[in-house]
Amino acid sequence: MNTIEVKDLSKAYVDLKAVDNVSFEVAQGEIFGILGPNGAGKTTTLEMIEGLRRPDSGEIKIKSISVWPNPGATKELIGVQLQTTALFDYLTVREMLALFGSFYRRVLNAAQIDELLEAVSLVDKEKARVNELSGGQQQRLSIALALVNDPEVVFLDEPTTGLDPQARRSLWDVIRKINKEGKTIVLTTHYMEEAEVLCGRVAIMDAGRIIDINAPKKLIEGLGAEVKISFQSSHDVALDDLKKQTEASETSVFEGQYVLYTKDVQTSIIGLFDMAKADNFKVENLHISGANLEDVFLQYTGKGLRD
Repeated sequence: MNTIEVKDLSKAYVDLKAVDNVSFEVAQGEIFGILGPNGAGKTTTLEMIEGLRRPDSGEIKIKSISVWPNPGATKELIGVQLQTTALFDYLTVREMLALFGSFYRRVLNAAQIDELLEAVSLVDKEKARVNELSGGQQQRLSIALALVNDPEVVFLDEPTTGLDPQARRSLWDVIRKINKEGKTIVLTTHYMEEAEVLCGRVAIMDAGRIIDINAPKKLIEGLGAEVKISFQSSHDVALDDLKKQTEASETSVFEGQYVLYTKDVQTSIIGLFDMAKADNFKVENLHISGANLEDVFLQYTGKGLRD
């Protein structure tokens, strides 16, 4: 069952086609990601689905209800964490939740506020003022504010931008927890790892268009990219012999680091260790790295996710 249906969505600003004939569906209970560089049209797409920005053309439905021309009809169904959220610096975390809760028909009681604080791991900060929170804590608060009306669909627009790696992973845990409670989540990101870790499916977007949609693993497998194997050796290894024994397409060495590329990892690894045994050398610091969504994006667009 699809919770969100987007068909032929477009938005232009003078000479800029910000969103160009975009279509996709999001299933109930899914974490769906829109992955792309800055300026790809991710935020504009989300804002039109959220009812914040009127599209030039196209159709958007949430739970079979059309968002436009009456965006208010779906407001009770959704929770929104914007790319930038203006908060009241001198209100406490608990006061902020109570304030945002008052904007909806569902009035939050103390126990429900406690549940929200627990959901985003801010129980110990309930009496702290907003300006006393770290960046990661403020982001967790902004997600809690998106949940005050108990929405069925939660939109997160680049939720971890600007956070350090530890805070980013902490927020990933929060997002997973929300999803396990049955909420559908749509998030935009330009972090490849974030999309791979969180999303069941990813839409790759660039220049206002969706290039492909699939599970991260399927997108990577469809690339057919070679795997990189690198290692160090206890003594010199002949590159021609290494290429032959491992059936690699390419081999190289730089400052004692040997690198080979292959589409058959198992054959290459077996060949490498057979060669090491025969020639009496040790394989050290072995590292295998496969293709990722960054490689998929480069293949499709010729540029990196952060360009």
